[in-house]
Amino acid sequence: MAKAVADVDGDNQGGFATDGSNITGFSGLHDSGTGGNPSLGNFALFPYLACDGDTPDGCTYPKIARKTQYDNTSLKASPGYFAITLDSGITVDMTTAQHTALFRFTFPADSHVGNSSSPLILMDLTDLSDSRQDNGTINVDSGSGRITANARFLPSFGEGNYVVYTCADFQGSPIRDNGIFVSNRSSTEVKNFTISRSINGYPLPGGAFNRFESGSDPILARVGYSFISSDQACSNAESEIPSFDFNSTQTAAVNLWGQKVSPISVSTTGVNESFLTNFYSGIYRTMIQPQNYTGENPLWQSDEPYWDSFYCIWDLFRSQNPFLIVNDPAAVESQIRSLIDTYAHLGWLPDCRMSLSKGYTQGGSNADNILTDGYLKGLTGGINWDTAYSAVVQDAEVEPYDWCCEGRGGLDSWKALGYIPVQDFDYKGFGTLTRSISRTLEYSYNDFCISELANGLGGHQGDVEKYRGRSENWQNLFDSTQTSYNIYSNNTNTGFVGFFQPKFLNGTFGFQDPLKCSNIDTNPNDICSLQNTGPETFESSIWEYSFFVPHDMASLITYLGGPSAFVRRLDYLHDNNITYIGNEPAFLTVYQYHYAGRPAKSALRSHFYIPAFFQPTEGGLPGNDDSGTLGAFVAFSMMGLVPNPGQNVYLIIPPYFESVSIKSPSTGRTATIRNVNFDPTYKNVYIQSATLNGEPYTKNWIDHSFFTEGKTLVLTLGATESSWGTHVADLPPSLSPYSGGNSTNSTNEKGLSPRWRSTFSGQGLADPAMGLDMALVPEKNVQ
Repeated sequence: MAKAVADVDGDNQGGFATDGSNITGFSGLHDSGTGGNPSLGNFALFPYLACDGDTPDGCTYPKIARKTQYDNTSLKASPGYFAITLDSGITVDMTTAQHTALFRFTFPADSHVGNSSSPLILMDLTDLSDSRQDNGTINVDSGSGRITANARFLPSFGEGNYVVYTCADFQGSPIRDNGIFVSNRSSTEVKNFTISRSINGYPLPGGAFNRFESGSDPILARVGYSFISSDQACSNAESEIPSFDFNSTQTAAVNLWGQKVSPISVSTTGVNESFLTNFYSGIYRTMIQPQNYTGENPLWQSDEPYWDSFYCIWDLFRSQNPFLIVNDPAAVESQIRSLIDTYAHLGWLPDCRMSLSKGYTQGGSNADNILTDGYLKGLTGGINWDTAYSAVVQDAEVEPYDWCCEGRGGLDSWKALGYIPVQDFDYKGFGTLTRSISRTLEYSYNDFCISELANGLGGHQGDVEKYRGRSENWQNLFDSTQTSYNIYSNNTNTGFVGFFQPKFLNGTFGFQDPLKCSNIDTNPNDICSLQNTGPETFESSIWEYSFFVPHDMASLITYLGGPSAFVRRLDYLHDNNITYIGNEPAFLTVYQYHYAGRPAKSALRSHFYIPAFFQPTEGGLPGNDDSGTLGAFVAFSMMGLVPNPGQNVYLIIPPYFESVSIKSPSTGRTATIRNVNFDPTYKNVYIQSATLNGEPYTKNWIDHSFFTEGKTLVLTLGATESSWGTHVADLPPSLSPYSGGNSTNSTNEKGLSPRWRSTFSGQGLADPAMGLDMALVPEKNVQ
């Protein structure tokens, strides 16, 4: 829960960024990679070597005035540790335990204000987004210097508010005096007060301070946090860091992180060190959040775990949560139990949740996907799957009054019409009546996932058929006559026909340009989020959403003209910069060549994006990390197994290393992927043949038993595309079978339930031997 770092006044969603902005303080509660408004950053500390005139009024208190620059060469950051030196010469480094941050302030020998060193450390009743409401309260003990505080704040991407508590103790120098400050005035006579927000928007500055006899030795601040009470915050700190031992606390944090990344090891032979840093940095970031707040939930009493900071499940289900199922399944089991417990007490599964508050729903009810993904991959860990099933069925059948923040809207139309209409008439619940295309596509996939959970649990055959039927509703928005012209490039015809389009209640199509909200949309007024004036797709274009039918790729490929046409369309999407790889809807499109029998192109496309768009440098990510989703995308890609989340499917490409080993935390068995003819210059990125546990293996995908049973996959590589993984029998599962039929895709195994029928309308799979050069070179405008 505690994540200590410097707070800046610039790009500060995670507290700190190397964007040249100013440091305003140091705090221990943060979310990371969220985008949007910054979250948490409550009760920041700020140090002074001394105050002008040797009086507390000689220090500057409001963060807008006290902010300062720092020595960029002093910056150090690693798992469990952060350090920086301010322009004042004060070095601040920090480490954490579960609910407690330990800050160490090291002061230079001479005062910068001409007085003998008498350091002052203040605590501010504020947060990163200046959202403090009325009744912020703080107290400083005149003898011990202990500071306790609490205040009410607003969540960064949701509704409601939350109260958080803190308890800070100090060690390293005797207390000289202490008191409180309001705005830029202080008092050593007053030791506690309650402050209002004020009437001018920006919260009135206020807090408490300790002034110390000397700064000759480092001064440590141990700060505990709680969402229950200040007493619990103090108890957390005292039990977790009883002796203020910085080195042992840091060592414990580093060791814990080492344990968390230890299941995955790779061969370093010939690999550039930056690739290793990129890989393990991605793994590290997958475990920053959601955050385990078990024992810190004031909203209801429960013996179940409580996790927070699901930012947001719309993002998480696509990569981060599937990665944790591989690397830390016990954490996902605990998170799923928390989601189910949230449903049990609040009535709905969340799609987004932070700071004890309901977050905004971005599209579908995507916790359905996470629960199904966990079930299909064998998670147990005390999960009540019957209650889980009740929760996802409620998402599908009952419309909440306020579907901005839970469940789904427009369910009457969904059930009666088979799509979400543009300008829907919805009087049963209320939310932003936009995103009709992306909501239709997401609801379709949500319902498919529910059908898979129903099928796996058994006893729900009627539901299996019902939700499979609804999962085909995406077809109702496909306009086979719609052409895409590039209005951002002289209205050029892209050469592709057939796109999803908005549809009215009366069944007639409306129009949204397929390139609107794409990466090449240059219209500054096209804001594609949750605004009331937003478009019919969320954070992406119709072009990109045209590929979001992850459960029925066989039918989608038919709708888009067959395998060869599908491959050309995917190429156009990527080669013309339409997709934005920094946003989650892009992830699966990199690897959907597998479904058209071209896994080699997926491998090539992966190297098209990594490391060009993902590098272990400042500014090395193409967007905000969205709670580790970008990190998980990189890690899965470099491991060579990429999930289709919500299904028991991993698409195979050659790993970026000679070998990768994954020890299952659930079973203790080790799975290995090994490349034969590995080439660290990545010219040999095409699989020529494969064996699984020593037997020939031609499928271009694998299931989760690979990890839990500790199988060995050996890939023989070459520099040219081969026929491996290209035949119908080799393709990943689809709700509808591929052309020619394939009994191997119609089994009753868990996670591979019987598939409906469709055909490719006479289209064959793409022939790897034809048009090879054009197909494999990622040049612009290749069709």
